[in-house]
Amino acid sequence: MDPSGPKYFTIIDYVIFALLLVASMSIGLYYAFTGGRQSTTREFLFADRNMKCLPLSLSLMATFQSAVAVIGTPAEVYANGTQYWFIGCSYILGLLIPAHIFIPVFYRLHLTSVYQYLELRFCKAVRICGTVTFIFQMVIYVGVGIYTPALALNAVTGFHLWGAVLATGLVCTVYTALGGLKAVVWTDVFQTVVMFTGQLAVIIVGVQQAGGPSEVWIKVRDGGRISGIDLNPDPTVRHTFWTLGVGGVFLMLSLYGVNQAQVQRYLSSRTEKEAVMSCYMVFPCLQVALMLSCLMGLVMYACYGNNSPLEQQYIKSKDQMVLYFVMDMLQNFPGLPGLFVACLFSASLSTVSSAFNSLATVTMVDLIKPHYSMTEARATLLSKMLALSYGIICLAMAYVVHLMNSSVLQAALSIFGMVGGPLLGLFCLGIFFPCANSIGAVIGLAAGLLVAFWVGIGGFLARMSSSVVPPFNSTNTVAVTPDNITITDVTAIIDAASRPVGLDGFYSLSYMWYSALNSSTVVVIGLIISFMTGPTKGDDVASGTVYPVVRTARSLLYKLVQPSACCTHPPEQKQIDGHKEINGNVKEDAGTPEETETFLSSNPVSHVEQETSV
Repeated sequence: MDPSGPKYFTIIDYVIFALLLVASMSIGLYYAFTGGRQSTTREFLFADRNMKCLPLSLSLMATFQSAVAVIGTPAEVYANGTQYWFIGCSYILGLLIPAHIFIPVFYRLHLTSVYQYLELRFCKAVRICGTVTFIFQMVIYVGVGIYTPALALNAVTGFHLWGAVLATGLVCTVYTALGGLKAVVWTDVFQTVVMFTGQLAVIIVGVQQAGGPSEVWIKVRDGGRISGIDLNPDPTVRHTFWTLGVGGVFLMLSLYGVNQAQVQRYLSSRTEKEAVMSCYMVFPCLQVALMLSCLMGLVMYACYGNNSPLEQQYIKSKDQMVLYFVMDMLQNFPGLPGLFVACLFSASLSTVSSAFNSLATVTMVDLIKPHYSMTEARATLLSKMLALSYGIICLAMAYVVHLMNSSVLQAALSIFGMVGGPLLGLFCLGIFFPCANSIGAVIGLAAGLLVAFWVGIGGFLARMSSSVVPPFNSTNTVAVTPDNITITDVTAIIDAASRPVGLDGFYSLSYMWYSALNSSTVVVIGLIISFMTGPTKGDDVASGTVYPVVRTARSLLYKLVQPSACCTHPPEQKQIDGHKEINGNVKEDAGTPEETETFLSSNPVSHVEQETSV
């Protein structure tokens, strides 16, 4: 087989790929013409708030486990080893904190849009700022989600790049606009099964092609692709345990804690308990997805070694590596390339459709409904039109992604760090600091976005200007060093000398720290401005919008110090006063023990209540 020659789909490949698109469309049509026929905004945007935890957990995972992960993670592992696998450590806190803090707060306030919280806690201006920032974030990210599989399809079949972009966007747009959130969730479930099946099939066949599991292990071990724990504290190093395991926590919080696409799924649960359980169940799903992607990268290295198809100029981009591997090594297995491309498009469709649904929700609830009164039928129709409109807008953004000089994986995570980080900081400012006021929130968000784009764009331009680096002549350097200096010492000296300093060091910050830096900026600046302009008094904080950190910590400490305390009655806590007016509608707090149950305590007593300012 000519490794540089063109690769083509067989008839079976095209049939499998077409079945994916037909099945996804069919699910959307089914929910458009059955049940309530998506005739109300409650059904269209929140699946009638009757979803169970298993489909929700798979949908939560699929929403951001997009084609970015299917293509980007194996290419990252092939090039740099398994260090990226340590991002799985961040999943623990990244899901526990939303489960026990964010979900109880949002669910008990009976929100429709997560940005309604910002108006309850601060004011309407903060809510609008948060909504506009989210729209900007998701439109850019969806551009990545649409462009990635189109690039892959173009690389393996010669299908026109922008024709593939159009096909992806239109399929997502149609079934999202027709079937609403219920169609999006169940297509996510179907697409997750296809995604896992495609990856697993490629891994199994790839291992056989490489000579078996033992041969794969020997090759990746001898090739230095099995990475140990890198505890280097330098924040400019792209991937270390700290950047992935700690910086990744902030990224996970911005994705699974305060992002409308995910919160909307939590709010569509039947009870708060099921919402929390769905968040718990995401953890093994994400670990399986990460494992499959990393294993695929190792199998690719076992097959190619250091003879990268990119260096051989068989492909033009690192993001085409996975599809090239599928077509090159597995072309003798008809249907397998089609299955994997279906897997790739499944990942993309799940992300894009979720984005369209959440964008339509925040636009309708935060920007239109508060200012215009309309019937339920008209509001539902307008929501569907908004989903359709965002589909068209995001298609245009795919061209901007085409111009980015960065890997798909890094580009996607950088976007969420740059824009999602400030949003995370804004919500943390409101939930954890009762003294924060509206002025501090607005200025803090502005400062966070300013720092985000300063570091992000500055780093992007710095990488472009330093893309050509003179090679280091190791022979000459070693020759002039004293005998008592080892090669390791020389390497350390070189690394220290080449380490960026000053503004260049700031621009060289690992993209995994973007979310932590930007969210911290919002909190620090927001608190400073709040104290300068007069902190919010405890009585002025809306009930249920602040998480009782001190009381919860004291309760946990009490249980640790006195284990028998779990058998006694804890200190008396007040229920949330849930009667709060949102957009002219009075919402009442959940009145049943099941709805008010929280996993922070065995008693069905609300842990979310107004804290007094310190």
